[in-house]
Amino acid sequence: MWLYVLDLIGCAVFAVSGALAAGRADLDFLGVMVIATITAIGGGTVRDVLMNRHPIFWMRDPRYLYLTCITGLLTVAYVQFWPVPANALLIADALGLALFALCGAQLAGRAGHKAIIVVLMGTLTGTAGGVIRDVLSTHVPLILRKDIYASAAILGIGIYLLLKALRVPEGWAFGAGFVVVAGMRLLAIVYGWQLPVFHFSAG
Repeated sequence: MWLYVLDLIGCAVFAVSGALAAGRADLDFLGVMVIATITAIGGGTVRDVLMNRHPIFWMRDPRYLYLTCITGLLTVAYVQFWPVPANALLIADALGLALFALCGAQLAGRAGHKAIIVVLMGTLTGTAGGVIRDVLSTHVPLILRKDIYASAAILGIGIYLLLKALRVPEGWAFGAGFVVVAGMRLLAIVYGWQLPVFHFSAG
């Protein structure tokens, strides 16, 4: 049950980030709802398709769709009356990344997949929705920039798996992985941490 609740929270957080991104791209109301929904369910959809989990989670439980639509509406209503902090999108995205990455990793682990697949499924769950959001709102996806993003998810999931291997209780391992992902991403935003950039010039 707690995993389900966290998954719903992750959807809501990513829906907020999608709505804010759509607003910054000057999309119309329908565009806001589409981007909010795709951001929230995109990563989980990719995960379920690759893991052959059918029906897809939001088809099995439409409450995910209701939640993303309501969250998108509330976000639109909020910004009409109160200013949005400068880094609100990045902070919402960091929290959504952490929640979805760990939830995706936990689902893959429970399905009996090996560690490398668990890391991949968790990372995809956390990043795919944001990639679709950025592409549709005409931005280069965060995962393709030098920002610390997918690497934060990989590290956090690795910590989660390590603690599980050491027989740390599931809840504590999940919490530690979440803190690592969110903390690393937020620190990267605050201090401008970036990955090295590969430069290549012919001749």
